[in-house]
Amino acid sequence: MRSDVLIIGAGGAGLVAAINANESGAKVRLITKEYPTRSQTSMAQGGINAAFGNVSEDSVEAHIKNTLKSAHGIADEKAVKLLCESAPDAVEWLDTIGVCFSRTKDAKIAQRTLGGASAPRACYAQDYTGLKILHTLYDRCLSLGIEILNERCLLDFITQETDKTDVYIGGATVLNIRTGEVESYEAPAVIVATGGYARIYDKHSTNSTASTGDGIAAAMRAGARLSDMEFVQFHPTALKNSSILISESARGAGGHLLNSKSERFTNELAPRDEVARAINDEIQKGENIFLDIRHLGEEFIDEELPQERKLAKLYENVDPAHELIPIKPVAHYTMGGIEVDENSMTKIKGLYGVGECANHKVHGANRLGGNSLLELVVFGREAGKNAALYAKNFDKTIDASKQTKKAQDFIAGVKDFTNEIDFYEKRSFIGDIFYNNVGISRDESGLQSVLEDIRQIQREVSLMGLKDKSKIYNTNLVEFIEFGNMLELSEIILVCAISRNESRGAHFRSDMPKENDTAYKAHTITWKEESLLFSDFME
Repeated sequence: MRSDVLIIGAGGAGLVAAINANESGAKVRLITKEYPTRSQTSMAQGGINAAFGNVSEDSVEAHIKNTLKSAHGIADEKAVKLLCESAPDAVEWLDTIGVCFSRTKDAKIAQRTLGGASAPRACYAQDYTGLKILHTLYDRCLSLGIEILNERCLLDFITQETDKTDVYIGGATVLNIRTGEVESYEAPAVIVATGGYARIYDKHSTNSTASTGDGIAAAMRAGARLSDMEFVQFHPTALKNSSILISESARGAGGHLLNSKSERFTNELAPRDEVARAINDEIQKGENIFLDIRHLGEEFIDEELPQERKLAKLYENVDPAHELIPIKPVAHYTMGGIEVDENSMTKIKGLYGVGECANHKVHGANRLGGNSLLELVVFGREAGKNAALYAKNFDKTIDASKQTKKAQDFIAGVKDFTNEIDFYEKRSFIGDIFYNNVGISRDESGLQSVLEDIRQIQREVSLMGLKDKSKIYNTNLVEFIEFGNMLELSEIILVCAISRNESRGAHFRSDMPKENDTAYKAHTITWKEESLLFSDFME
């Protein structure tokens, strides 16, 4: 089952990469755990940044400046420049393939202001921007005849080596959820596009239940390095009782944040880390927090923010055209991920990363709203083209037999684990302790306490076996695999957060509230060697 380019993950990043690898002449196979239209990209509601200046004056230079400011000193300026300079072409490409952007009266792409931006820069499609981009990309892949295999859960990457200094990718092993069989897919180039890891925070996250860091954990096990894993962005406005996202577009349109006294207490369009901390501070004082968009008017809300109204009605039983929306900050986006170079390749030859699972160093310590969709288009296009070129020039052998057997043994071994401890209870427990101690505000004692808990849970994994031993559609098995990946990444997040003895962007240490450029204006790098975890800082 060999292809030229194998893509793991069928959200926006994976679909963009697939289209561009296909158009570069490669035979592409795309594998996804769920279905493309259910991916996390659909939750990017607010818009995609590009300095068109369709509503008011704007410039690429201003976009670069805003991105770097939001990143708190640890974004790569060259990568940010590429991102922002490529933005107009990226959005125009989406427009040409059929994304139905909202329009101004003179038929230009409509734009709105999101947090941290100095001008209305986010191109939007009502408040369904990510969803409409996702559906358009999926339609494009289908029209190109790209092979898409659904319901395959990533197990590990297949690596080959001529010697210890020459390690290259050879494909991936997956669990076919429908059949329960382990499958191996060979390819000289593999693109990881599996999304982030914010579901570690369990019910305290806007993310899909599938956002469990599978590709990041598998890449590290294969020998790739991870970077900046401690930086987790908390979106300021999720519904209080369900953690369902209320888009930044609501604040971009002029929504107000109010406390229980009906007081506005922060600049609603400051960068997300600042707004989330301001809300958290009010909550710690005993205040309830609300988003108020009543003054925007029912007609405007139904035209520009229809999804936000539906979500608030459905999940919070309030009508935002007439009532306040109860909100809280929750985990939303992970800035850290697989370390990649300017070509989107990891240290493993032929293994690429793109989207939220990869760290192109354009977000730094805090992502600018509107840049996530932009990143997956800009770097997804490049990754697809680069992977196709690499595959074309590939002249080595691939033998997946040994690693396929290892994957089969792993699945069989998991089914032999005893079921003395319920891993679902541990998953919920981890979500709670992460939200309370590895969340918006952190300190040394809380981080160390959670690390001890995580390492104890790691020691008990063999006691957390499956209740369901069946083969076909065994979601208990899939969720155990996801739990294992989240557990592995949880330790890394904590090690990085403990080692960064300062506050920077989304990583706020109440015991060390200032930035320390002398010691920590650098990236945390983590890797494993023979199951041992290593961490260091690198500029």
